[in-house]
Amino acid sequence: KQKPLPMHFSLLAGAIAGVSEIVTMYPLDVVKTRFQLQVGSGGKDAYTSIADCLQRIVKQEGFGALYRGIAAPIMVEAPKRAIKFSANEFFGGVFTRSGIVGKDSKMKGVLTGVAAGCTEAVVVVSFDLVKIRMQDKNAKSLYTNTADAFAKIYKNEGIMAFTKGFEATVWRHGSWNAAYFGLIGTIRALLPKSETKQGTMINNFIAGAIGGTAGTIINTPFDVVKTRIQSETKTVGAKYRWTLPAISTVAREEGFAALYKGFLPKVLRLGPGGGILLVVFDFTSEFIRKKFM
Repeated sequence: KQKPLPMHFSLLAGAIAGVSEIVTMYPLDVVKTRFQLQVGSGGKDAYTSIADCLQRIVKQEGFGALYRGIAAPIMVEAPKRAIKFSANEFFGGVFTRSGIVGKDSKMKGVLTGVAAGCTEAVVVVSFDLVKIRMQDKNAKSLYTNTADAFAKIYKNEGIMAFTKGFEATVWRHGSWNAAYFGLIGTIRALLPKSETKQGTMINNFIAGAIGGTAGTIINTPFDVVKTRIQSETKTVGAKYRWTLPAISTVAREEGFAALYKGFLPKVLRLGPGGGILLVVFDFTSEFIRKKFM
């Protein structure tokens, strides 16, 4: 049996895996944001598909535009994973000790996931805001790089601007985690039992992909309005402020389907992204065991 990694090594392996996934799949995140920021039909310059969006970004803005703003999610990856890891441990203990759920209850995973997701939102909201500003084609002349974006947002909009979209971020993370952790255990139990390490990895990948897709179906409307809220540079008179009224506004003005803008690039990122996370985490863990333990 493999020796378990100490917490600091586990966090390191998770951070390396997370950054690898971001670097590989980031262009799809840019595409997702561009679609979510298209109001209504988007007019004559609207992107019509993922391929059209990628092609036009490269042609009109250069290849580097596919990675514009990537520094923000990379900077927050390690602290995000540390918070997620610690919050899972903490809330799992709280819910069990308080008698809210049993030690092996499926509801424990759901409640712990929601609480950890809401805690994670505190860490990521500011970095997400900067990332979205950098990805927005209408704001590309405003900021030269991620550091410049942080400085100008602080100067022009004040420190509270970095909390913009916090409520929507809580909805996004909490709802995704609820669906993911609520389903993943059930799906694993339904899959044929594996006797090999490779088979277990495949089962985990399948369960993760199904759970992640369900989470994405539930959380995309929150993600759409979060993107709209965080892209607004107005300090007063902003069109989108709170999550549920913003969802209502988008659905009323643009139709229900508009709440699922960017859904396809989100889902397409899940499968390969999850695979990259699993493979890199496994490889890094093995490397650490051989070299440092």
